[in-house]
Amino acid sequence: MTTSLPIHVIGAGLAGSETAWQLAQNNIPVTLYEMRPIRFTPAHTTSHCAELVCSNSLRSDDPLHNAVGLLHAEMRMLNSLVMAAADANRVPAGSALAVDRERFSQWITQRLEAHPLITLVRQEVLHPFEEGITVIATGPLTEGALAEWMQTTLGQERLAFFDAIAPIVSFDSIDFSKAWKQSRWDKGDGDDYINCPLDKTQYETFVTELLAARKMAFADFEKTPYFEGCLPIEVMAERGMETLRYGPMKPIGLQNPHHPETKPWAVVQLRQDNQMGTLWNMVGFQTKLLQSEQKRIFSMIPGLESAEFMRFGALHRNTFLASPLLLDSFLRLKSKPNILFAGQITGVEGYVESAAMGLWAGLFLVYGLGSSDRQPLVPPPSTTALGSLLRHITGEAVAKHFQPMNVNFGLFPPLPVGIKKNERKTAMAQRAMQDLKTWFEGR
Repeated sequence: MTTSLPIHVIGAGLAGSETAWQLAQNNIPVTLYEMRPIRFTPAHTTSHCAELVCSNSLRSDDPLHNAVGLLHAEMRMLNSLVMAAADANRVPAGSALAVDRERFSQWITQRLEAHPLITLVRQEVLHPFEEGITVIATGPLTEGALAEWMQTTLGQERLAFFDAIAPIVSFDSIDFSKAWKQSRWDKGDGDDYINCPLDKTQYETFVTELLAARKMAFADFEKTPYFEGCLPIEVMAERGMETLRYGPMKPIGLQNPHHPETKPWAVVQLRQDNQMGTLWNMVGFQTKLLQSEQKRIFSMIPGLESAEFMRFGALHRNTFLASPLLLDSFLRLKSKPNILFAGQITGVEGYVESAAMGLWAGLFLVYGLGSSDRQPLVPPPSTTALGSLLRHITGEAVAKHFQPMNVNFGLFPPLPVGIKKNERKTAMAQRAMQDLKTWFEGR
């Protein structure tokens, strides 16, 4: 397949490298732009493509029990460059997929530079190209003129520069013998929130543990002042024992149907985070606690003792789009279809998820540009890891509260009734692999 449209990919991180590779491997020439070593981000230290900056782990490689492991398997099926690099440069890490970081990025760089249909240009790009197609894959540290272009073009309210993320738990793991559904003063539909009550002793113990918990430190380039409207839960707690009870944990306007005669001393509320109702966000619980501390302390909340955390809270510098409002299911900008976004800037978290969005952008362009022997590609089924993540960021997530997300089984459509709880992940994974195989073979 050939096309007369020039294709420009801005950013040679995991996503941009993957996009360029998919195009070139399908006989479509592409120009890949990387500003390093002319200009470095605060986090990068080399000029290699696909540099891993925070960790050498791509997390679990178990496809039958872990959603990211399933995403690994799906990406291998789709001939991912990133997964090939990971497999070629793997180091021992048990069931996790860890790599030699230096060799991993060198391996990818060498293949991109050697490919006859990839032109790797070392320069900073200030805005999308007027001619042809532009894929913006510049990552969560996008700044400078390109960030200003995004802010001006998309609107400041549709581009975030700082994450304040609250934990998300799966609906099935909430104990409704203690929790209940009700909106404060029965506003809205009356049951828009899940409520977890604490008595005075439980609340004071919770705050005490919160104050003593271990926290993650900001990296130097992340030292941004807190916004008063999204303070970490532990920072609010530092202002006094009663602060949370008059803030995100206020109990007013709520009555516990399990104990209607007793007014809760404090209440933790959870808000629905996706349209299927499988994911619920802990309202006001953005935090810098270590993940192990989040699991320990938030499991003290009545109703969440056995909670399955699909995403832990975080607070860090990040640039990401309000993708459910801005992007279609092909990652194209709705207002400018010749501009695509890929990688973490679309609102996914993690190395693998970033590469997956680059893979999808590349596949869509390969099959979406049109030819006599190929039909336009439709998005992968939502029953797959790739499809569920794509659907989440481009429409399934509640746009008003959109925050970056890792792939997890809570994004998948429910299974038929009758499958035991301890068998659901394996059943979802088996369904995903079969559905992706059928989709890809029928492309």
